[in-house]
Amino acid sequence: MKKNMARRGLDMGVHPYLYIAPALIALTAVVLLPLLYAFYLSLFKTQGLNGTFVGLANYISILKEDYFWESTGRTAYFTIVSVMLEFILGMLVALLLNEKFRWRGIARAMLILPWALPTVVNGVLWSWIFNSSYGSLNGLLSQLGLIDKYINWLGEPGIAMNCVIFADVWKNYAMIALILLAGLQTIPADYYEAAKIDGANAVQRFFGVTLPLMKPSILVCLVLRTMEAFKVFDIVYTMTKGGPANGTQVISYYTYQTTFQYSQFGTGAALSYLVSLFILLMAIVYVRLITGKGNES
Repeated sequence: MKKNMARRGLDMGVHPYLYIAPALIALTAVVLLPLLYAFYLSLFKTQGLNGTFVGLANYISILKEDYFWESTGRTAYFTIVSVMLEFILGMLVALLLNEKFRWRGIARAMLILPWALPTVVNGVLWSWIFNSSYGSLNGLLSQLGLIDKYINWLGEPGIAMNCVIFADVWKNYAMIALILLAGLQTIPADYYEAAKIDGANAVQRFFGVTLPLMKPSILVCLVLRTMEAFKVFDIVYTMTKGGPANGTQVISYYTYQTTFQYSQFGTGAALSYLVSLFILLMAIVYVRLITGKGNES
């Protein structure tokens, strides 16, 4: 009897680990080992396949480079503007689609189309639209008489960055709208009825009822989109390739150039870890600001 109970206890202790073992092995092979190897590689000064151990010198030299901070500044601009516009537009669309109107189901289904479009396809599409020679945007503005000559949208650093941001917002606002719409549908209608009885208008109900109850959804949106926007690469690569004059050279594209164009694998690995650190810090700030934990005393 005691042997059977001991065997059952042993089985109960072993079985859960056997069930999750395949997932742990896959995560270790796909995530953990590459992360450890990337950190190991970041401790070497490499040019091609040759490497010399330098410790943290790669990190120190990166932090001293003007190119790094310039690309970080451009990345911060891209992240702040794109996430802000996506959140505002996504919130407006979510509030609209939360109302009852005819064909609401079709409108909700169509909302996902821009987000479902692959980012590379989206970048190529907008690069054609913004093309200075045959782009449809120049043609439309010219037909409307708003411009006298075609504008080189992707040929000016400031304009090019804003064009990339516009393309990113067009694709990704839908994801925010869908998450916020799901959050809106969890708010009981009784809360709005009680606010109306108390004399609250639409704006007061939005700031007094909707926003406080949607903090979890807002946190998910901001964290996910900030992480994605800060490590943006594919849409920059397809639309501008970091140009013109490095005007759209964000930190991920700078990492790509350092690693694969200049074959500095150690420096590229260090850059990747710095980008990950920045993203982690931003996520912590978001959590503290939205949950208010940083203000508790």
